[in-house]
Amino acid sequence: MTATSLLRRPETVIFLVIVMAMLAIGLVNPAFWQLGNMFSLVRANIVTGIMALGVLTVMISGGIDVSFPAFAMMAMYLTLLWMFATGYSGVALPFGMATAIGIGLGALNAFFVHSVRMIPLIVTLGTGALVRGFLLGVIGTSTINIDRMPTPLIDFARIDLLSTTGPDGGHAGLTAMVLIYLGFALLVHLMLRHTMIGRSVFAMGGDPEAARRVGFNIRRTTFFVYCLAGGLAGFTGLLHVSMIWLANPHDLAGMELDVIAAVVLGGASIFGGRGSVLGTMFGVFMLVMVNNSLIIMHISTTWQRVVVGVIVIAATAVTAWRDRKRIA
Repeated sequence: MTATSLLRRPETVIFLVIVMAMLAIGLVNPAFWQLGNMFSLVRANIVTGIMALGVLTVMISGGIDVSFPAFAMMAMYLTLLWMFATGYSGVALPFGMATAIGIGLGALNAFFVHSVRMIPLIVTLGTGALVRGFLLGVIGTSTINIDRMPTPLIDFARIDLLSTTGPDGGHAGLTAMVLIYLGFALLVHLMLRHTMIGRSVFAMGGDPEAARRVGFNIRRTTFFVYCLAGGLAGFTGLLHVSMIWLANPHDLAGMELDVIAAVVLGGASIFGGRGSVLGTMFGVFMLVMVNNSLIIMHISTTWQRVVVGVIVIAATAVTAWRDRKRIA
């Protein structure tokens, strides 16, 4: 690969933008470089990043998913209620249960998209609203505070790889949950780049009819991508509440904007057939870093949403222009 082609890759572009942004932010506010803030920045990448891996796979296949925040909260809430009812005190089984619930909900999306031939955006808007409404109206709206949160989940999410004490005596740690994020990223990358199902995801996103003619199973691929997105959402929902020690059924609402923005910012095409795990991770880091920097500079959350909206529009415009240029 030549230096020119390397510089044209979306991953390289977003990496250079991240480096320049970090230098600029550090000059404006040196507190950005404090070790505690760096650890916090890494921690903030985990939930958004794992969910973005599922959305990336769906977008590469030519679809879209905005239901995953609702799926995450449903899986989390049902799992916690089961733990309360049974008194179960482990970790592996609850995460497996939450993942299974997410996969089941993802299969519902896939059924409507493939079998009923509905538009993915409409399907996932509908299933997301349905699941969130069921959660709030049937299961309940009570918040589960730290005093009721299962201790094994809290202890699991509190594991640190590194820890340090700041000048003010405050504790800062690099959470071990980042290893879970990196592990999922590696698995999704290997799946997309080195397996037949990964090739079918790219082929379906490029041209579904052509993919069908060369022998790819479109039904299986559709169910795979939506179940993967749902499973990752379910797992991440439980991981999220384990890390913040609080379960609120209203939580994660609006997160779909951040995740889709990160995926598009990382170079994934809104028309399908293109995207990478590395680019998505860079996109997540860029988005989290911007929000983190605005918080450090005491800018209100309202303006943070404005910035995210601008990023979505700009990244989508660049992607559309790039795709039109390649077609021409």
